[in-house]
Amino acid sequence: MLSPHEISTLLLVQRSPHQVEVFGQLAARLRQEALVEITRLPTGVPMPLLTQKGQDVLKRLDALWKLRSNEAEASE
Repeated sequence: MLSPHEISTLLLVQRSPHQVEVFGQLAARLRQEALVEITRLPTGVPMPLLTQKGQDVLKRLDALWKLRSNEAEASE
């Protein structure tokens, strides 16, 4: 199970990968879970990228968020 910080980091990799500390603890955990991979830009700078598994996790979280939002609206 991912911690809230790991989920935040996963979202950051999706939206602003240049802001992620590539060799930090959170990125290492996401690499360990095969959610993120590190690639090198032509300049040699390491850049985190979502794997297919990482993209799938974010899609599921988005679907769950939408489901819960719809349930909350229906109960009002």
